[in-house]
Amino acid sequence: MNAVMDLVGVALVIIATLLIGVYGLKVSRTTGDFFVASRTVRPVWNASAISGEYLSAGTFLGLSGLVLLDGARGFWFPIGYAAGYLLVLVFVAAPLRRSGAYTIPDFIEARLESTAARRVTSLAVLIIGWLYIVPQLHGAGITLVVVAGLPEWVGAVTVAVLVAASVAAGGMRAITYVQAFQYWLKLTALLVPVVFIAFALSNGPHEFDPALVFPAEAGPSGFDAYESASLLLALLLGTMGLPHVLVRFYTSPTGASARRTTVIVIAMVSAFYAVSSTMGLLARIAAPDLAVPGVADTVVLLLPSRVFPGVFGELLTALIVAGAFAAFLATSAGLVVSLAGVISQDVFSGSVRSFRLSALLCALVPLAVALLTAPAGLVSSVGVVFVIAASTLSPVVLLGVWWRGLTARGAVAGMVSGGLAAGLALLVHAAIDGVGVAAPYLAQPAAWTIPLATAVTVVVSVLDPRSPSPRTDRFLARVHTPDRG
Repeated sequence: MNAVMDLVGVALVIIATLLIGVYGLKVSRTTGDFFVASRTVRPVWNASAISGEYLSAGTFLGLSGLVLLDGARGFWFPIGYAAGYLLVLVFVAAPLRRSGAYTIPDFIEARLESTAARRVTSLAVLIIGWLYIVPQLHGAGITLVVVAGLPEWVGAVTVAVLVAASVAAGGMRAITYVQAFQYWLKLTALLVPVVFIAFALSNGPHEFDPALVFPAEAGPSGFDAYESASLLLALLLGTMGLPHVLVRFYTSPTGASARRTTVIVIAMVSAFYAVSSTMGLLARIAAPDLAVPGVADTVVLLLPSRVFPGVFGELLTALIVAGAFAAFLATSAGLVVSLAGVISQDVFSGSVRSFRLSALLCALVPLAVALLTAPAGLVSSVGVVFVIAASTLSPVVLLGVWWRGLTARGAVAGMVSGGLAAGLALLVHAAIDGVGVAAPYLAQPAAWTIPLATAVTVVVSVLDPRSPSPRTDRFLARVHTPDRG
């Protein structure tokens, strides 16, 4: 590796991010620009931005490392990530846009006419968002440690400061331009090295035994049925509960535009997952010694120099480092802009000034957590967020769109029970280090926490003496009425 080249790559990404952000600042003037880009983002541009923020550190670095470690098991993650958008497309994309809300708490309050439900939703959004930002900051720290030997805190602080500044300066409209650019940078940063490495391995001296690259215990015959099903359920439904994903649909001009955006997103993220997974497979051939927990997340950064010693390998590594920083910045920015909208409206006045202050606060909290904690596996860290999102927000959002009988008390009970169950299960599993008969059910609790949250929501709503408001029918009619465009 060449530390100078790698740092130049990082610097170029930072400069490009700042320049695009400055352009976005020039066109961000109104409150609507800051919260939802005045609902004017067209499908291809919006899909690029959504893909840019969705493809996080866990995908850019962690997915290849997971495939290196676990072989075929690692493919559950890209399958679940991409397929989750199918559920978003079918069930919630267009209705959320037609609701006229700015944020998920906005939608819940408008649907249930309850301040208490809004506050619980806001708390869930903040917890999920902050938990998701922390792995991005850890990933930035890991990257600079590997490529330049810098202290781990440098990467985390750099990303947090840049994200806070860009979100505070231009809000959703500016971040949309930045994230769209960063998606194409990330795809290029992995695709180019993958193509060259694949050609080199196909014509080089790297003899390999398919039984070693794809061992039977890492294939379907080695899967635990419960853990695999529970993981896939968390990934499928968790997407529907991620605040930075759902807020993007409020930026579409119409409900139909939101649907088209989702279709394009599925194609874009699937293309990226194919490239990232291929990098992991290539690593099983050329760098099997890196298949060690804690080290595997660095394989994307180390593999080019393994295959191409010299300047060419260093150039490919610099390109990957630039793409990795784009991943940290894009996902963190999407999360901060969605959280800033929530805090600005729920705690402050909902003005542009309060949005900017909220953006700074939303970046500061996860930065403090990242500096005080040690990095875990990037994919597993992101997987925890999907479990919690699927167990708290997803059932309420889905029922809020499709079930007239949902009440505020039912929504609050469901979110609290699902969030507590998922959180306690994961904490207990970490405490006992996976020992015992209950370990699989604690390690992957989504298969029982999601039904629990849904059942509690439905039962409490049915037993609630307060029936849904008469305005519920008008609200549901509006979100389900097809629109043009």
